[in-house]
Amino acid sequence: MKIIKRLPGFPVERALGVLAGRWKAVLIDVLADGPQRTCDLEKRIFGITQKVLIEQLRALEEHGMVSRRPKVGDSQAIEYLLTPLGKSLRPVLDSLIDWGAHHARELDEVDGLLPCNAVVRDRST
Repeated sequence: MKIIKRLPGFPVERALGVLAGRWKAVLIDVLADGPQRTCDLEKRIFGITQKVLIEQLRALEEHGMVSRRPKVGDSQAIEYLLTPLGKSLRPVLDSLIDWGAHHARELDEVDGLLPCNAVVRDRST
C-alpha cells in the first residue's frame, strides 16, 4: 500500500515533496547518527507521537531515504537507517538550515529560531 502521493514533476517541487512534513528533516538528521529502533527515535525526538513517527518513517522509506532491517544481534527488533540516497540529503539540509537562519535575520526574527537540541535529545540519554 502506497501512503504517499505521486511526486511533482519539477525537481524543486519533488525535493520539497520528499522533505515535506514536520518531522522528516529531523528524522533524517537523527538517523545520520546511525541506525536506530523506533522506540529510540521516539525517546530522542521530543513531541513526536508514535503514530506520526511511523507515518513519517514509512513515507521516507517509500521515497528511498531510509530502510529498515533486523537489528544486529536481535532479529526480533527492527532498526531504521539512512540509505545512500538519504545520506545525500545532508548537504541539502545544511544549506536549508543556513538559508532559514539567513531568512530569519533578514526579517529580524532571529529570536524565533530554535536550536536542534530543542526537539532532539542526545543519543546517549
